[in-house]
Amino acid sequence: MPAPAVSPDPGALRKVVTASALGTTVEYYDFTLYATTAALVFDKIFFPDASPLIGTLAAFATYFVGYAARPLGGVLFGHFGDRLGRKNVLIITMLMMGLGTFAIGLIPSYDSIGIAAPLLLVLIRLVQGLGMGGEYGGGVLMALEYSPSSRQGFFTSLVHIGTPAGVLIPVGLVAALDATLPAGTYDSWAWRLPFLASILLIAVGIWMRLHVTESPQFVKMREDREVQSLPVKEVLTRRPATVLFSILAKIAESGLFNIYYVVAITYVTTELDLAKGPVLLAVLIACAVECCTLPFFGALSDRIGRRKVYIAGALFQAVLAVPFFLLMETGQFWGYAVGMTLGLGVGHGAMYGAQGALFSNLYPVNVRYTGLSVTQQFGATFGGGLSPLIGTALLSVGGGHWSWLIAYCVGVAVISSLAATRLGAGEANVHSPGPAAPAALERT
Repeated sequence: MPAPAVSPDPGALRKVVTASALGTTVEYYDFTLYATTAALVFDKIFFPDASPLIGTLAAFATYFVGYAARPLGGVLFGHFGDRLGRKNVLIITMLMMGLGTFAIGLIPSYDSIGIAAPLLLVLIRLVQGLGMGGEYGGGVLMALEYSPSSRQGFFTSLVHIGTPAGVLIPVGLVAALDATLPAGTYDSWAWRLPFLASILLIAVGIWMRLHVTESPQFVKMREDREVQSLPVKEVLTRRPATVLFSILAKIAESGLFNIYYVVAITYVTTELDLAKGPVLLAVLIACAVECCTLPFFGALSDRIGRRKVYIAGALFQAVLAVPFFLLMETGQFWGYAVGMTLGLGVGHGAMYGAQGALFSNLYPVNVRYTGLSVTQQFGATFGGGLSPLIGTALLSVGGGHWSWLIAYCVGVAVISSLAATRLGAGEANVHSPGPAAPAALERT
């Protein structure tokens, strides 16, 4: 079912892209702040009886809980997004994610309330994961469905700027607090401040979303009475190959992002026993670079094909795996900065810049929210959700050395690049008047 032609209003398009990018920022502010604090503090706050490495593994297990809830959230909110519209669903998901982040800043420590502390943490992570599961699909689709088809890669990549921005802000706060407060203050109580500060982002994001209109493609689809009664059934029974290969293609983008950021910080601060300040600053620089490279790769994907850019980003990261950890082992700021910038700004930037338009156009409008959410959330769970656990465990198995971790990084990059070669339907949408039906993919 081809999407209806759209004559976008530039003012409305800017407002939608900004609102969607803010949602992505809140989304990754939460998950990045949690991952950073889990790597640095949570083993002491919520799992004080465990050894440092086991405590970190336990903290990353609660991190994975949020990811594990994302597929369910994707199916649930994708259903309502395809049946009732994108806008109202996005307001609900932002509230769930943002208020959950704020609530984490209020949880008492294990020393204060015992086992109830980590249990509350897990409960909040479940709620956040459900909200995040529905957030991504709607935000990207609002931008995509307002955009001219020949520039969908560019405009959806602007939404993705919220990801490095959502890393940049909390890491900047953590680094500033750690550098300016007396020794031990951050680990004691100041870690709560970035969680509580999230309420400001939520307020701005909700205000923006209340002032945007519904996706024009969804409105047209509803007027034509093409709404599906059960979108997830349509996606899974009619497009199984699309779902499978897109999930596999997603794993490296999400998983390696967390290897560069979460596991690398743990490796530097725990295994190498080096200060966290320089590596956090390197992450800030890399994220700032990625804010600039994402629209470049998005625009490039509009010109030469989204699949080509996506595969190139995956293969670049396979080649980067060994140099990245050699740069981390230098123990020098310049090594961290070069490694993080190549990983996040170039490798991840290429995949993420092309991803929004590539994956969205695999599904027709009436099941697109569900289809994209299933792809995104299952792929992110198997990739980004598991990679901190797998990465930390592989470091433990390797006695603190990264040899086993290298094999994991190369393996997921190659698997995702091979899976992306099967996403041929996405290429049909470059310079086409509307999204092509993915039936051709099912015949491959």
